[in-house]
This record gives sequence, C-alpha cells and structure tokens, in this order.
Amino acid sequence: MTERILIAEDDPDLRDLLQDELEDAGYDTTICINGQKALEQIEKTSEQIDLLLTDIRMPGLGGDELLARIREIRPEVPVIIITAFGSVEQAVELVKAGAFQYLTKPFDTDDLLQTVNNALEKTVTQREQARLRRQIPVKPELIIGASRQMQELFKLIHRAARSTSTVLITGESGTGKELVARSVHQMSHREGSFVAVNCAAIPAELMESELFGHTGQAFTGARQARAGLFESADGGTIFLDEIGEMPLALQPKLLRVLQEGTIRRVGHDREREINLRVIAATNRDLEKEVQEGRFREDLYWRLNVIHLHITPLRERPFDIPLLVEHFLNKIGDKSGQSPLNVTPETLAILTAYQWPGNARELENAIERAVALAEGGNLVPDDLPERVRNQAGTTTLIARGKESRLTLYQLEREYIVETLRMTGKNKSRAAEILGVDRRTLHRKLDEYRVLDPDFEL
Repeated sequence: MTERILIAEDDPDLRDLLQDELEDAGYDTTICINGQKALEQIEKTSEQIDLLLTDIRMPGLGGDELLARIREIRPEVPVIIITAFGSVEQAVELVKAGAFQYLTKPFDTDDLLQTVNNALEKTVTQREQARLRRQIPVKPELIIGASRQMQELFKLIHRAARSTSTVLITGESGTGKELVARSVHQMSHREGSFVAVNCAAIPAELMESELFGHTGQAFTGARQARAGLFESADGGTIFLDEIGEMPLALQPKLLRVLQEGTIRRVGHDREREINLRVIAATNRDLEKEVQEGRFREDLYWRLNVIHLHITPLRERPFDIPLLVEHFLNKIGDKSGQSPLNVTPETLAILTAYQWPGNARELENAIERAVALAEGGNLVPDDLPERVRNQAGTTTLIARGKESRLTLYQLEREYIVETLRMTGKNKSRAAEILGVDRRTLHRKLDEYRVLDPDFEL
C-alpha cells in the first residue's frame, strides 16, 4: 500500500514543489491550502493519512495548533514541520511537543525525502495498528490486539454476544481464554454474574456438588443445603475453564443441563429451571479426546456451537508492542509511577521471541524487567536470559556451525527465518533485523538473482 502524505502549505509555489518531489518518489499526496483544511482532512477517520507535512506559519490555524490536534485524534501519524530560519526555536519546541522533525527553508530535496522516509519507517507499526483499530469500531475492552487474527476474533466475539448459544474457546495456555469469555459476557449485556470455574482445580468427587449444589443430607459431611455454581450464575454466564478435565461420569449431567435448561442438586429429587449462558474453554484437542474415549462426542458438539480460537502469540508478533505497552501501563498504574519506555533494541528482542507461555509469559517478563530496570528505559539486559538468547537464533547458529555455513548463508537464513516468523510482514521483519525496508528488498532481490529457485 502506497503511503499517503498530507501537505499543509499556504505558499502555492512551495506546495507544488513538495507535491511534485514526493509524488516523483512514489508517494500519494493530498494538498491543503491552510491548517484548517488539513484538520478537516485529518478528522475524516476513514481517510488514510500516513504523514503530515505542514508549514509552521499559516493564516488561521498554524502548524503548532495543527500538531496539537493531530496528537489528540491521530497520534500515530508523524508530523514534519517546515519552518523559516527565524522560527527554528519554535520548531524545536514543536519537536519536543511530538513533531517527528523539522525542515528549515530552503531545504535540500534529498533531506526532505530522507526525513520523510525516516518518519514513515519508524512509525509503520503504530500506523498499521491504528488502521486495524479503525476497521473495528468497537473492540472488546478486555482484550489487546490489532493483528488480522485478533480482528477476526473480535468480529466473532461481537456476533457470539448477540446469541445465547454455548461457546467453546480453544487456545494454548496463557492466550487469554477467560478474557475472551468475559468479553462475550460483557458484550451480551446479561443481567446476571459471570462465574468462572476451573474444572482442573476441583477434585473429581466434589465436582458435581460444586457445580449443581446439594441438599443437607446428600452425603457425609453435608450439614446444610448449598447452591451450586450454576445457580450462582443464573441469569448470567458460567465459564467452564479446562472443560477437558471434567470427569467422564459427570459429562452426561452437564449435557442434560445444556439440553433441558434444568439442574438437580445432589440428593434432591426435583429439577429446577435455570437461565444462563455456558462458555467452555480448553487447551486440549477435544476431537482427539473424543476419539480416544475421554470426552463424550455428544457433549463436544453441544458445547461447540460457536467456536472461538485464540491464535498463539508467536503467530501474531504484530500484537506484541501493544501488549508490552498495556502491561507497562498496568504496572505503572499499580505502582503509581509513570510507565517506562522500551528501547527499539528491547522491542525487537521481545517481538522476535517465540513466547511459548503466550501473553501470560510476556506479562511476567515485563514485570520482571520493570522491577530490575535502573533508569527510565527498559533495555535488553533487563529481560530474562531465555528471552535474550533467542531460541531461533541459537538454533540457527548451531546449524551454521554444524553445516559450516558461510556468513552470506547465515545472513540469508536469518532473514528468511525472520520473515517467516512475522508472517512475511517486511516492515516488521526489517524492524527486527535493524534495517530499512529498502535494504531488506535489496537483499531479497540479490538472493533471487543468485538463486532463481529462491522463494520465501
């Protein structure tokens, strides 16, 4: 997608020059004759704007006011200020206020294009995440993510919330299955409570009475009647986490609840109606559990009316910067201190790591790093050793030693591995590799010339 640059300049000659140079360099441009027109363009949330190039002094709305407004409504868009020599001090203050850089008239064309390229390179992730957010007008408040996989999940959560059908959430440990369940409940506007049950934490012999309740004489030690968790969730949602751990003998009783909408306390001879939403979750392959006789097939299909799958974090590295920011803000709120900044080198390491423990492991690593940080920035040395010593890189180096790969071959394998890890997202791969996109494209073209069979 070609980047679009918005030009706000009241001088027609300079405006035409800027437009010609930028379009010759391959950018799309939109021109505005003053700051007010530029602001109106920016406020069109459906409009793609990747960079604002604005004069500092214009009739009416000046560059300083325009910068302040864009920081509020489109903070991901970098701003380059054009200034006369006499207002350099003001331009410096605007850089401190959030502008990316300033250019002093008269400026060299190469300086203009280099500054624009730098601004776009450094903000590609933020702009893409903002674009994805705008595609989803309402996002579940509890869940963080802007990747394509999370977009699809958000859409399914919205659709699932409109129904009363059972939901089965699948995903690896640490991916946030309970957050997804809470989001479905929250967006369904059910009046009752959200009751979470960890099936793996309840002893098998106590699970029936915990779920459905019991009478005062149901079993030895039952001195008084007690309502179960299903009754506590009446009118709301019950979340059965780790449903694959439910004993096989209890599964028919759960199936009956789902089919009939009634429960019976242990020791009672009457059933009572209940109105609730059942959401189950598992990190197991339930179809395999069914095939091996550990889970009832009829219950599986009764639970799996709506299926929500959470993609592991290693397959959506695009979400890692957002999660890092979220965890830093969360820790800052708890401690009453301003959140720390993350250096580009640290973010590159965090993005490249595979995160077998998913978001839960990432949060743990960020909390540890904040606790050990000695300044206002998180640096690579603050991260756990397992994160710094990238598994993929270690494996690659070991393979290089074993196969006696040349430096050229090692570089090529590392670039290809990074591209595959990022889902062939060249901007993200370039950021991790520490090069610009042009360098990455040049490398790939070089590989294709030297090896006609080369492909990603």
